Amino acid sequence: MVGSTGRVGAAGDNAAMEFFFSLVQKSVLGRRKGVTREELRIAVVTWIERAYHRRRRQAVLGRLTLVGSETVMTTSALRAA
Repeated sequence: MVGSTGRVGAAGDNAAMEFFFSLVQKSVLGRRKGVTREELRIAVVTWIERAYHRRRRQAVLGRLTLVGSETVMTTSALRAA
C-alpha cells in the first residue's frame, strides 16, 4: 500500500478509503463480538470477495459489479486481439 500524498486538510484525498472502511465496519465488524483477530481477518476477506466484488454494483462502472466489469473488459480485450 502507498500512503496518501495529498495536502494536509484536504478531506477528499481519503474519501474513497474512508467510505470503504465504513462499509466494512457496518457489514462485518459491527456484527461480530468477541472474535479473534484471525477470525476477523477471514470475515473481512470473505465479505470483500463475496459481497463487495461480486454483488455490490458500482455507479462508476455503469452499475456493474467489480467482477462483472472485469469480465466485460476481458471479453472486449480478447475480441480485439
